[in-house]
Amino acid sequence: MFKKFEISLQTVLLTLVILAGVWLVIEIRDILFLVFISFLLMTAIHPVVLGLEKLRLPRAISIILVYVVVLGFLGVTIAGSIPAIVVQSTKLAQLLPDLIVRLLPYWDIDLTTVTKQIAPLGENVVKVTVGIFTNIITTLTVLIFTFYFLLERRRAEVILTDLFGGSIGKQITEILRRIEHRLGAWVRGELILMSFIGVLTYIGLVLLKVEFALPLAIFAAILEIVPTIGPILSGVPAVLVGLATSPLLALSVAALYFVIQQLENNFFVPFVMKQSVGLSPIVTILSLMIGGRLGGVTGAVLAVPVLLVIQVLFTTILQTKNPAK
Repeated sequence: MFKKFEISLQTVLLTLVILAGVWLVIEIRDILFLVFISFLLMTAIHPVVLGLEKLRLPRAISIILVYVVVLGFLGVTIAGSIPAIVVQSTKLAQLLPDLIVRLLPYWDIDLTTVTKQIAPLGENVVKVTVGIFTNIITTLTVLIFTFYFLLERRRAEVILTDLFGGSIGKQITEILRRIEHRLGAWVRGELILMSFIGVLTYIGLVLLKVEFALPLAIFAAILEIVPTIGPILSGVPAVLVGLATSPLLALSVAALYFVIQQLENNFFVPFVMKQSVGLSPIVTILSLMIGGRLGGVTGAVLAVPVLLVIQVLFTTILQTKNPAK
């Protein structure tokens, strides 16, 4: 009446190995996160390093030169922008509750709640900025990982073959090359688009004489990473600030953001992203929502690159199981 189930030793060992692997991943997730960020940076920098190598510069010197130029540019830009960002953001945070009351007098708004949420904005900007600069060890770790990824990039197949054997090593190398291509195109494309949108928004707001042009432009550039919804959300505070001055200015700001969005959708995105394989907007938005739920801001930022990695792995598995005849 009772069926006898037998579990082989091989099944038990495989289960234990899988559980041990999951436990290990959970325990070293912080290290894996740093490695993934380093790999993302490597995919973006590698073409530049190759270009410098064509000028007969050694790879190590090429990498260091890229580091010096990029870090120097970021250092000068951030050092020159942070004081203005903090001052303008703090002033905007202090004025925004009053602006909302003036503009929407018939809405039932809990001003106390709004003030509590917005008032510390300037202080939070300072804290985040200080946190970024004080977390030197993490930054150096990422840069060191990226340096060695770039340095050993040409020997990747040899290293993986030594570790996993000839056949498996070559398969892993091919998968990593596909992932590198997709992620590199995405990172470079996003950086270019964010720069375009930030610069155009800043120039437009300055020409319209809108207050807080710098933080509003940076906000627009950051939200460029969120497709479809990002440009709309970035325009809301700018329109509110413009409306506080006059309805005509608010309409002009809305027109500015609309024109920039049309330029982005019809010219910038097709031109910049033509080398990368795009994802469906609904898939991208869902990945951002899931990433945000699972990992907060960091999860939302890394949602799309993680999705690209999963897509490459899934496609490779299907091709392996169903090879073309």
